[in-house]
Amino acid sequence: MVASPTGSGWSPTAGARFFCTAGRGLEPFLMREVRARLAATQVEYISGKVFFTTCSDLNMLKKLKSAERLFLLIKKQFPLNVSSVSKGNIFNEMQRLVNDGPESWLSAISVWKNLLELDAKKDQLSQRDANPLKRKVGENDVTNPKKLKTEPMQELQESRECQPEKQMEEEPVEQGDFLMNREKSQKAFQNEVVKAADDPSQKDLTFRVSCRCSGAIAKTFTAQEVGRVIGIALMKQFGWKADLRNPNLEIFIHLNDIYSVVGIPVFRVPLASRAYIKTAGLRSTIAWAMASLAEIKAGAFVFDPMCGLGTILLEAAKEWPDVYYVGADVSDSQLLGAYDNLKAAGLQDKIELLKVSVTELPLPSESVDVIISDIPFGKKFKLGKDIKNILQEMERVLHVGGTIVLLLNNDHHRRLQDCEQSGIPLNSKGSPTDEPGIEKCLSPREKTDLSDTVSSSSEASSQGGLDKMPPVGSLVPVECYQVSLGRTEAFICKYRKSHSLGL
Repeated sequence: MVASPTGSGWSPTAGARFFCTAGRGLEPFLMREVRARLAATQVEYISGKVFFTTCSDLNMLKKLKSAERLFLLIKKQFPLNVSSVSKGNIFNEMQRLVNDGPESWLSAISVWKNLLELDAKKDQLSQRDANPLKRKVGENDVTNPKKLKTEPMQELQESRECQPEKQMEEEPVEQGDFLMNREKSQKAFQNEVVKAADDPSQKDLTFRVSCRCSGAIAKTFTAQEVGRVIGIALMKQFGWKADLRNPNLEIFIHLNDIYSVVGIPVFRVPLASRAYIKTAGLRSTIAWAMASLAEIKAGAFVFDPMCGLGTILLEAAKEWPDVYYVGADVSDSQLLGAYDNLKAAGLQDKIELLKVSVTELPLPSESVDVIISDIPFGKKFKLGKDIKNILQEMERVLHVGGTIVLLLNNDHHRRLQDCEQSGIPLNSKGSPTDEPGIEKCLSPREKTDLSDTVSSSSEASSQGGLDKMPPVGSLVPVECYQVSLGRTEAFICKYRKSHSLGL
């Protein structure tokens, strides 16, 4: 149930109950993030969703990086029983999601309206403070009209220079204008919602129901049937009007064999859809999760030797800016795409790109602090046994104590385990892998600030077979998470270099 604010007097200090959807396997990252970024409490999870209470405003909620979408929670309860009852009875059970405890719905709308109003007020204040031209010119102020006239032209030129040439030729709307229009659209939508919700009866609200069904209930009803039943109940209970095209309010319902969850999407655009990424490569939430494991510190040298379109570097640079970032790839097309992404994000001066092979890196030994990389896989990239040579070169350039975070598919992960378990050292110099002290580094993974609500089964699954992973040369496994990439599974694996090669 939503934290119960009282009417229009609700304030952010009261806190509200939210939930985020997350890619499978990313729940531990999201739990850690909401606690650290939002000072969230009562953090708990079910597969694909993380629930929490926070006093944060929309500006802070918008900064979540490991979530797909953010919702204001209306109800979370046990699943509907569809095993031995008639369809009519099940429809009645669905309607009870609305009819039982209607105050939870009205409370959620009130919280949502107040969040939007608070965001609008802060936006007005920031615009006023950021616009020096609107302030009155005092007697001692000297104003140069020519300078004021040329400043907008300079800003426009800078905006155009930040755009990839191809985009400027093909699209009349530049990236900066696109982001501004997107932000204006969101603000206009928020204003409409606040206006409609200001009526105590809320009869001017328009809505749409989005349903997702899985498990036994999906075998009995379609999502459209469930949405129609809930929609009729909402119209009867509150007098709201259905609008499938441009509603003030979207109701999200997920029914399965484990739970029934009802919520309101806080933002129209998913959090995972990054406005600063022009061409998507690796899923942004996965890229951020990898960077969050890497222990990036100010002044560090962070390297992605197979950067592709640069998604990992973009996510890292946005979160940890005071770092030296370098990306490398052997493909011209990938590097061009990465450069376009850097320009669109305004990070072309923050991240350096190199065309080199990952097996022949032009870097001194032990010169890199952190390596983060998505090892390519699929029909287009058949690395096979090359994964050993790739990791060997990464091991060479990484300094002692440095970290490597890799995204590996099942085949890569298995090949590394086969190499490790065979007793063959990764590096060609034949450094032993059974030195004293290595086994001690294997067992416990590093302590994290995950919520104490994370069960032992969750922690075990996040290990992804870590206990079975011996060192790879001088690289000692620290953490391993199995995550979903949609149709395929992968592993986020973190290693730390324990000693110099040849010692």
